[in-house]
Amino acid sequence: MIPNSSPSGLADTPPAGQSHRLRWLLALPKLGIVLLVMALISLLVLLHRSETEEQRTTLIKDVLWLEQSLRFHLNGNQEQLQQLAIELPEGGGEKLFRLRATHMLKNSPEIAQILWLDAHGHIVDALPTEQMPDTGGGPSARQISARAMELADKLSKPVYSETFTPPGKGAFVEVLVPIRHQRKPAGVLIAVYPLASLLSTQIPWWFTEKYRVEIVNDENTLVATQTAITGDSGQMYQIPFDPPGYGLVLRVTSYATPDNTLPRILIAAIILLAIGVFWSLWLIRDLMRKRSRAEEALRSEHAFRAAMEDSLTVGMRARDLKGKIIYVNPAFCKMTGFAATDLVGTTPPMPYWAPENLAESYAMHEAVMAGEAPPEGFEMTFMRKSGERFQALVYEAKLIDGHGEHTGWMASVLDITERKEAEEMARQQQEQLQFTARLVTLGEMASTLAHELNQPLAAIASYNTGCLNLLADGRASNSELQPALEKIGLQAQRAGKIVRRVYDFVRRSEPKRAPCDLRGVIEDCVGFVETDARRRQIRIETSLPALPPVPADRLMLEQVLLNLIRNAMDSMGDTPEHDRLLGIAACIEGNEVRISVSDRGCGISPEISDKLYTAFFTTKPEGMGVGLSICRSIIEFHRGRLWAEDNFETGSPRGTIFLFTLPLEST
Repeated sequence: MIPNSSPSGLADTPPAGQSHRLRWLLALPKLGIVLLVMALISLLVLLHRSETEEQRTTLIKDVLWLEQSLRFHLNGNQEQLQQLAIELPEGGGEKLFRLRATHMLKNSPEIAQILWLDAHGHIVDALPTEQMPDTGGGPSARQISARAMELADKLSKPVYSETFTPPGKGAFVEVLVPIRHQRKPAGVLIAVYPLASLLSTQIPWWFTEKYRVEIVNDENTLVATQTAITGDSGQMYQIPFDPPGYGLVLRVTSYATPDNTLPRILIAAIILLAIGVFWSLWLIRDLMRKRSRAEEALRSEHAFRAAMEDSLTVGMRARDLKGKIIYVNPAFCKMTGFAATDLVGTTPPMPYWAPENLAESYAMHEAVMAGEAPPEGFEMTFMRKSGERFQALVYEAKLIDGHGEHTGWMASVLDITERKEAEEMARQQQEQLQFTARLVTLGEMASTLAHELNQPLAAIASYNTGCLNLLADGRASNSELQPALEKIGLQAQRAGKIVRRVYDFVRRSEPKRAPCDLRGVIEDCVGFVETDARRRQIRIETSLPALPPVPADRLMLEQVLLNLIRNAMDSMGDTPEHDRLLGIAACIEGNEVRISVSDRGCGISPEISDKLYTAFFTTKPEGMGVGLSICRSIIEFHRGRLWAEDNFETGSPRGTIFLFTLPLEST
């Protein structure tokens, strides 16, 4: 206790709350002693009453169990007889009867006899004997069976007969199951039960060690009994025995067995209660220490977790199974601009959902609640409190409590707005780089294009001069001018196609995948370079089978092919003229098209093979080093792949083969 140095002079005075709690803790031992004395007095009074009630309850439970057990067994035998009664008219006869009856007699020793009677009451077959016991003075077993058989025939269902007692034997009862064929009476099956045998076989030994079991009729006459003990009878309980019925009652009597259970229980209770008092005092002392340590550890753990939450830059949000927010961390509040009090307890629609994407947000919310959130995360557009929109990447995981039960969903939220903007900028830069690469390619082809355009323009000028000369001499006629003018038109169209092809190649456009004639793309690219190829003494061979349309951007594919073709032509600068061969081939493999561009040039050395697709890496003095990097990006955009191999077509590695694939399906 920390001393109190107040001016009033009061020292060593604990706080009021602690003093009150301490008084209660010190009073616990006294309370335990008082409870011990009261328990001793009450125990002597209530113990006898409790024991009597417990015996009564146990007796009733055991009698009900015995009655249900007997009823279940009799019903099981009855169902077997009913099944036999259904199958006998369908065929099998005495052989089937004897097979089933033998099985029942073997497995149900309480059955004394099974009989098969025809529609006139005559015995068709019986096991183990065809003789029926008789009562002598009273109604015979046959008379009782006849009445029961008549009742079973009228009701068309199994019935039990009255009990009958043959001379010198115990009481019997029969169950009769009618046999019907084509809805007409065809006989009856009878199972004879000696009641004494029924009790002896169906009552377990432990039951007879505790109780006396009797079956009495409506005249209170003992019909059958079973027990293994003698002595003074105690409590009794009886219940109607139906089936078989007819006033039969199942009576069970318990026997008092003197023992010293009560004193033992009393002594044990006193000892246990005394031990419990002292043990409780020790536990209270120990628990107070443990509680103090646990509270201190809890405060430390809470401070540690609070520090972790405050330092996180990832937003954390917890929801229960109904979608209500139960927790948000400071990073999530900072990300959305809402306070924790504004978010905790809210249900959809959430205040940070963008109104224009409300349907999409609801759909993703339902998917998360159903456990169908993508494991790789999903993107959503969230709204800050100020109304500003931002892109969020959300990862959902199950929230498991300390008992291992699923209680909700925990989300990790990342603000990826800057990353998306950087990706968009990179995409624009890549597009600009591709456009620049096309311009570079066009610049390299400028002289070739000028030479190609010079031919149709020179032809046009020549034909035009000839026409003017004819007109100047006055010798011009329609038959002479028409062929020249037609040739001028053809050459103009040729020049226009060349200009339009160049314009289509250099114009900027957004990537767009559409069905594309791959063979036409290859032929156009060959048309671009064949003038330059002739100038360099390079032969171009193509192997192009019929190809289906490929979903692709035509302009991008032209850029890839032109880049690979020009690289192949440049690599054959030192190759002998007779061996300069550039091959272009295409084939279908499975669900994709494979295109190859092969050359017989200098090949690719192992030192540069790993850097081949690195941006701005080049082996050409005037090259930019972006061609193959752009080509790979374009092919990957089309869900294909690009790679290079050595050319073995002459038996030894000579030159390179660049190959790329394109999928045939758009999905």
